[in-house]
Amino acid sequence: MTVTMDLIALDAEHVMGTYGRFPVEFVRGSGTELFDAEGRRYLDFLSGLAVTSLGHAHPAVAAAIAEQAATLLHTSNLFHTEHQAPVAATLDRLLGGGGRVFFANSGAEANECAIKLARRYGQQHGGRDRYHVVSAYGSFHGRTLTTLAATGQPQKQETFQPLPDGFRQVLFDDLDALAGALDGRVCAVLLEAVQGEGGVQPASPEYLRAVRRLCDEREALLIVDEVQTGLGRTGRWFGFEHADIAPDIVTMAKALGNGVPIGACWARAEVASAFAPGDHATTFGGQPLATSAARAVLDEMLAIDAPALAARAGERLMRALDALPQVRAVRGLGLLIAAELVDGLDAAAITRACLDSGLVVNAVTPTALRFAPPLTVSDAEIDEAVTLLAGVLAASGAAS
Repeated sequence: MTVTMDLIALDAEHVMGTYGRFPVEFVRGSGTELFDAEGRRYLDFLSGLAVTSLGHAHPAVAAAIAEQAATLLHTSNLFHTEHQAPVAATLDRLLGGGGRVFFANSGAEANECAIKLARRYGQQHGGRDRYHVVSAYGSFHGRTLTTLAATGQPQKQETFQPLPDGFRQVLFDDLDALAGALDGRVCAVLLEAVQGEGGVQPASPEYLRAVRRLCDEREALLIVDEVQTGLGRTGRWFGFEHADIAPDIVTMAKALGNGVPIGACWARAEVASAFAPGDHATTFGGQPLATSAARAVLDEMLAIDAPALAARAGERLMRALDALPQVRAVRGLGLLIAAELVDGLDAAAITRACLDSGLVVNAVTPTALRFAPPLTVSDAEIDEAVTLLAGVLAASGAAS
């Protein structure tokens, strides 16, 4: 039995079975490359679900983490620490300024903060009944009970009823459906600029601009969930920028720590002021290790112009995927891309075959593969990945 098989057996005996894991143990990474316990190389075109946007073991991030770990790990949020305010200032500048940031540990917690803040603001400005949040079918906002209630995927909610009250969903990218749902009890609309877990489905810029106007008319806040799309992934710093709108609240997480858990909820200052001391808090959110990583990540992303890299590499990857005969359609923004496979191909089976061939992707729907490589991915790595995928698809026997 190999070390990996020992680990798999130990995992099965002692870890809750909440994940359908592949039988691979990754032990190290470098840039776009991952290596398993037997030294085999893989191209990582998933980035840990759009997390390691600067690639694995980035030197500047690794150095910042090591230095912070040897200096100070935790004091609680009762005190100031070195990196939190500078990271907040950089995020605020990227979002246009005039806002405030709350740091959390994950995207779900960032969305929890957004929902609580919207409810607090809504009740302060519209009375106690204004606490409902409208989101979209196909959305994904987290696995906690509240963010699950906001998530527009009934199959994920079914076995956890009853969920918290005050959430409703409407068809994505359908303005009439949204307008019909916005009554006086709604405090906020919660949307993703690109539904990542929903199959990499971008909202049209026209829809997002109309939603902004509708929220203003109905006095509802606009929350944009940028947990998967934020920080360069779509070819802009944030996905909503493709529509040239200004949200009231923006959440982010995955790319912010390049693998170190951290989330953030930004809000316009007027909205953020709805929270008073004691209204919201976290023990570990924004602690020195996480914010040291985020500071290094943001410095590096600014230095390399990460959104421009994603836009250019994304065009190359989309063109190459679109040329494959077994790919029916390609969609997405920047380096968050889905390839819709022709009829008869099972995305989960293709994902497993890709892994066997040394390419890490995932099946975002039963018929579509998701690609989210590091924003630093090279042209040669894109070409190699598409060649690996082409080999897998050709071997699948699907009609071309």
